Formats: sequence, C-alpha cells, structure tokens
Amino acid sequence: MDVLDRDGLTEREFLERYRVGDYERPSVAADMVIVTVTDTEADSYRKLPDKELRVLLIRRGGHPFLGKWALPGGFVRPNETTDQAAARELREETGVDDVYLEQLYTFSDVGRDPRAWVMSCSYMALINGEHLQLQAGDDAAEAAWFKATYRLLRERKEHVEDGYVKTLEYELKLSSEEEELTAVVARTVTARATSTSTAYAIVANDGLAFDHAKIIACAIERLRGKVNYTDIALHLMPPLFTLTELQQVYEVILDKELLKAAFRRKVADLVAETDHYTENAGHRPSRLYRRRLEE
Repeated sequence: MDVLDRDGLTEREFLERYRVGDYERPSVAADMVIVTVTDTEADSYRKLPDKELRVLLIRRGGHPFLGKWALPGGFVRPNETTDQAAARELREETGVDDVYLEQLYTFSDVGRDPRAWVMSCSYMALINGEHLQLQAGDDAAEAAWFKATYRLLRERKEHVEDGYVKTLEYELKLSSEEEELTAVVARTVTARATSTSTAYAIVANDGLAFDHAKIIACAIERLRGKVNYTDIALHLMPPLFTLTELQQVYEVILDKELLKAAFRRKVADLVAETDHYTENAGHRPSRLYRRRLEE
C-alpha cells in the first residue's frame, strides 16, 4: 500500500511534481592540501639533511585570482562523488592515486568564491614526494612545492557563561625559491558544558587565492593532532627509512624537537625492523625500518 503525505500524494506523484529549480543550488569543489616532506641540502656529507614540510600549490591561469597561488582542486562532476573528484584531481596534478587521502571539512562561508555560491569539500593527501612529476591543470599556469610553517603568534581566552572562548592566531608561511606567501589565521574554540566548536577565520592574507589559507591551516592542525595517536606520519615515508629520519618527520610536522628515547618508545609498535642498512651515508650504517602493517 502506498504511503500518502499530508497533501495526499504518493512518493511517485511527489517526485513527478518536484521542481529542482525551486531551490538555489551551490556548485561543489574538491580542494586538496597535498602534503609531503622533503630533504634540504646538507651542509656536510656526514650530516643528515634537515626535513621540510611542503604543500603543493598551483598558480591560477585564469580569473578569479589570476596569477595567485591556490590549492589544487576542481568542481565535482555530476557523475562522481567528492571522494572520486578529489582522487581525480590528485592524479591529474601529481600522477599518483594510491596515497593517503582524508576528507577535512566543508567550507561554505558566504562569498568565499566571487564567481558564485561555491562550497569546498576539502581533502588532505599525504605522499612521499621524492619522484613526483608535477603538472598544472587546465586552469593553472604552473605548479610548485612550497615549504610550509605554521606557528602560534598570540592567544587570548575569554570566559563566557557556561564555558569559554579561546582564540589562537597563527602565522602561515609558504615559501618557494622565488617567492613567499603569508597569512594570519585565527582558530576560535568555543567550549560550553554541552558542546565544543571550532571556527577558522583569515585575519591577513598575502598571495593565496580564495579562503585557501584556512584550508591549509585546518589540514596542518588535523595532521598535528593525528600524528600523536595514529601512524599517519608513516604515509609520508619511503618504504624503508631510519628511525632518525622518522623522528625528523614527526618534528617537522609538530614544529618542535622530540626526545630520542621517548620518541622511539612511542613508535615501537608502528614500525618493524628489516635486515637492511643505510649505505654510502657518510656515517655508520643505520638499520632500516618499514611501516608495520596490521596482521
């Protein structure tokens, strides 16, 4: 027996009369924070190279924000999910698809895109960038890796009824060989007895298109949070690595030095020894490890 609604319509009758145009519909984009960790040039043959956290940006080849740097991404097509769109864009920009890909957040502030009502379903991808061949998409003039730092500038806390509001302002700095982009992003945490919410706002911005400074800040916050209780950092490593190299990756993500003994206890269950050692490294050979896969 068909179920009737309050207007006496069956579901089939309702769908036949439904007019999609009665409601304005947004466009949906899938934007990606593609993160890697690379070596810097070592000062000495015997010294291990430092690590840098890098984010992939594209220089826009068309309006809006012509010539500005932006995150890789594009509009979701009618025949795909946002996950599929993100994977497609990742493959088109980097040539890889079998990597860690995580949905971050949906950014839907009014006016975030001057063209129209556009919502961004953002993603974070973690890759080992040693052998990537970058290529700019159709709307991009070029693609490049930028060194990323994200550091606390100031914070303030205000007590309100049944809780508090804490605002932390961070400086986001993105540097390439040719230029440097900067932004100040505020992260506001509102905590009450029954709920906690977090909001991001751009305080200052120099060189980044759209609201992409917020998306990058959100990704770095997510990465820093998860590195403390998951094996997420191992997705940035090559198949074989030393524990010192892994510690360097943790340190560059967290932007602080870690005690060697405590770090090795922390990651003991995440890695497995191999019978391989470093070669031609200019110092005593070190044992190589791999990610411990769930059995």
